[in-house]
Amino acid sequence: MPAPEGLQSPPRRSLSLFWRTFFFLAVLLLGSLVAWLLVFHTLETRPQAVQNAQQLASLVNLSRASLRYSDAIARLSLIKAMAEEEGLNIHLRQPSDRYVLLSATRGEEPVVAELLKRLGPGTVVAESVNGDTGFWVGFAIENDAYWLQADDTRLQATHKRTWLIWLLTAGLLSLLGAAVIARILNQPLKQLSLATARLRHGQFDAKLLDEKAATSEIREVNIGFNRMAEQLSKIEHDRTIMLAGISHDLRTPLARMRLETEISVHDETARAHMAADIEQLDAIINKFLDYARPQGTHLERVPLGPSVERALYAVSDDPGMACKLDLPPGLVVLADPVELMRVLSNLLENARRYGRSPDGVTYIDLKASATKAWVLMSLCDHGPGVAAEQLDQLTRPFFRADPSRNTSAGSGLGLAIVEATVLRMGGGFSLSAGESGGLCAQIRLRRA
Repeated sequence: MPAPEGLQSPPRRSLSLFWRTFFFLAVLLLGSLVAWLLVFHTLETRPQAVQNAQQLASLVNLSRASLRYSDAIARLSLIKAMAEEEGLNIHLRQPSDRYVLLSATRGEEPVVAELLKRLGPGTVVAESVNGDTGFWVGFAIENDAYWLQADDTRLQATHKRTWLIWLLTAGLLSLLGAAVIARILNQPLKQLSLATARLRHGQFDAKLLDEKAATSEIREVNIGFNRMAEQLSKIEHDRTIMLAGISHDLRTPLARMRLETEISVHDETARAHMAADIEQLDAIINKFLDYARPQGTHLERVPLGPSVERALYAVSDDPGMACKLDLPPGLVVLADPVELMRVLSNLLENARRYGRSPDGVTYIDLKASATKAWVLMSLCDHGPGVAAEQLDQLTRPFFRADPSRNTSAGSGLGLAIVEATVLRMGGGFSLSAGESGGLCAQIRLRRA
């Protein structure tokens, strides 16, 4: 089984489903906006610009014709009337005039191209003359040259500032809409993920998924998940009752056997062996009871140092065990004190049985460290260890890594009990090979 979070190397960073959905929707919507803008530019903006250019060309041609066939006095009156009534200022063009040609960056290339096409190559289109900005068109009448200054409002359809504002507004609304849609699509999946996590930690009675969801597919998934959770809860309940019942019913005949052994068996050696066998059966029954323990656990602040010292005191009279401690002072975890002692006792017992070095001594390194939210503890022995392919199976009930250990006094439940107990306390548990051989157990508990 994979190591719990916090006890393995950090996973490769990846986008969550929400951000992936949001990204794809945003790209789709923004791409649609860009396509719409291009279509609008092709079918609306450019034709309108050409139409405005044609109107300007017509104004220039009419002005040129009017000025050509009027005398000097009438020409001045005509120029004044055109400026007052049509907003067309006509000035005599001087050789000393300084002008700046219309820049292509203003986006009025269609207007310039159309004016040059209709008025001839000698036409000059400028954006300022003698420092006076505007839309200037230079044309000639026989030997005289003139400037026509048109009102900028005649070209407002070709300016893109307004459409840029609309495009940005539509883009922001599209991103907001993409976020809302992504949240709506991913909310049921997030709820399913949380429910799966609760189920994985044995919380069968947690809040179930909504069976009245509006979407039929989501509703069917929620109903199926709830039925599965109910079935698993029933199976877990039946298993607990069965194991507890069997273990309880076995204690009475074991007690009678112990009493009869003490009374009836006169051979001290045989009596000692029979008593040891009965003690072994009683220990196995205790393991069954521990494994069948109800899931509810009350968490409180538990100092880690004193708990470890009490667990080590129980094996301190064993000359075949040597433990090296590295515990920072003052570590406090959120745990059940009885359950925490059971975890430590099972790990020490497992190391005592299977972690002996060639010299017959079990050397144990017990270390702890803390992060902002968690306390990480490791208990490593220096024994023969376990094959790497069997590490993820050691927490399976009744699994034995070495078939020759079937003759051992163990029940095959110790590590399974440790993992189930740590998970009940909201922590994590994993096993790995030690750096110098042996088995290393890592526990993660919430820091108080």
